[in-house]
Amino acid sequence: MTAPHWLFGDQLGPHFLTPGPDGPGSDAPVLMIEARSVFRRRRFHRAKAHLVLSAMRHRAAELGDRVRLVRADTYREGLREAVGDAPLTVHHPTSYAALRLVRSLENVTTLPARGFLVEHGDFRAWADGRPGERLRQEDFYRWVRREHELLMDGDRPAGGRWNHDHDNREPPPRGVRTLDAPPPYRPREDDIDEEVRHDLDRWERDGSVAFVGRDGPRRFPATRREALAALRRFVEHRLAGFGPHEDAVLAEDPVMSHSLLSSSLNLGLLHPAECVEHAEEAWRGGRAPVNSVEGFVRQVAGWREYVWQLYWYFGEEYRRRNALGHHRPLPGWFLELDADTVEARCLATTLAQVRDTGWTHHIPRLMLLGSYALQRGWDPAQVTDWFHRCFVDGYDWVMVPNVIGMSQYADGGLMTTKPYTSGGSYVHRMSDLCGGCAHRPRERVGAHPCPYTAGYWAFLHRHRSRLERNPRMTQAVRGLDRLADLGELLRQEQDRGDSPP
Repeated sequence: MTAPHWLFGDQLGPHFLTPGPDGPGSDAPVLMIEARSVFRRRRFHRAKAHLVLSAMRHRAAELGDRVRLVRADTYREGLREAVGDAPLTVHHPTSYAALRLVRSLENVTTLPARGFLVEHGDFRAWADGRPGERLRQEDFYRWVRREHELLMDGDRPAGGRWNHDHDNREPPPRGVRTLDAPPPYRPREDDIDEEVRHDLDRWERDGSVAFVGRDGPRRFPATRREALAALRRFVEHRLAGFGPHEDAVLAEDPVMSHSLLSSSLNLGLLHPAECVEHAEEAWRGGRAPVNSVEGFVRQVAGWREYVWQLYWYFGEEYRRRNALGHHRPLPGWFLELDADTVEARCLATTLAQVRDTGWTHHIPRLMLLGSYALQRGWDPAQVTDWFHRCFVDGYDWVMVPNVIGMSQYADGGLMTTKPYTSGGSYVHRMSDLCGGCAHRPRERVGAHPCPYTAGYWAFLHRHRSRLERNPRMTQAVRGLDRLADLGELLRQEQDRGDSPP
């Protein structure tokens, strides 16, 4: 009899059950385990817990008699109940913790990872072949496109350029409250969602589990069918307008033209190859401009693949890096997603979006949430954990490189060439969030200082000796010498402490 195959809760697409030399047997029974301990260890966003459980239970319903869904306190208990010491197969999991668990078990065969374009060995060969060179995302992205013939015309990039960032970084149009893009796909809840919500309510009532954030009607796909519908909706109706304003932010339009496919990709409901291939077909069919398609391909085949590979390439110790020596704990208002206590409109708006939906797009994540944490010197490990818990698409492999490397510069420059933080002028240029705010984006001290502008200069001052040696930061650091009010600014920021801005 073929050994049962264990599916983790982020391995829910058909490509995790495809037979072959690196896959389970064609007639392999399937095991899925709901481990309550996962939710006890951390305060996850309620909408994230709902999505993951809904997706797992929907997948079990689809597989019917082929699957055994075990609800247990821990994975080990679930395994003992389901298979005892019998042989089992599982695809390479997506976190170091899960991999340690799998490797600690007897009679478990670990199959290669699925759900990504690049195999671990291929990436390691590419990276090891660049001794002494920085592992730049742009170089990796171009290599992936060549290797997988994505958006290519022969040996040249489609449209004549590899990078269309110049066309994809426009501020929002003046005087508009929304982009007026066609709405994204929205799923309909069913009896499984009702059951999940009932269980989550019960767990909270009996005190065994606590969540953060709100769980409204489910916004993201929980099935393969829903995920494919969301992909089609994006490609046919929203992709054309995606590129130009992908870095812009509008208070009343948090979704804009973004795909909202990250949670489906990270649950394994979609494969990245089908996403980028559908997008390329739209360009070749004249239904979307090349800059929008390239921007989307860059997100999926470039950045997502890069982050996944660096998570494993840098090793488990990478998560503990803290090059800037930041150790301040996250304040309670941030941990609780208490947007109502925040006066700064940009941060309050973003925190409310996370509280209400478990999602916001990449610029609020990096330049508002992450930038504020970096400027205040919050512990990068705690910031990583917060992003992991509070976002519906947040997993360990996603957030460790994105936060430790990209957002908090805690790796000292292994992943990026400079810290990604800015003053209020950037927020003012790329959003409408400064209008009606109690703070002024160009003021750093006085009655209405912008917490980002003041925080930016305080951050540069605190790390001047390190940053002035960075060619990309030298000019910014020299700006400190022109601040006649630097002393006042530093006292002001010290007095601010951990109070909400």
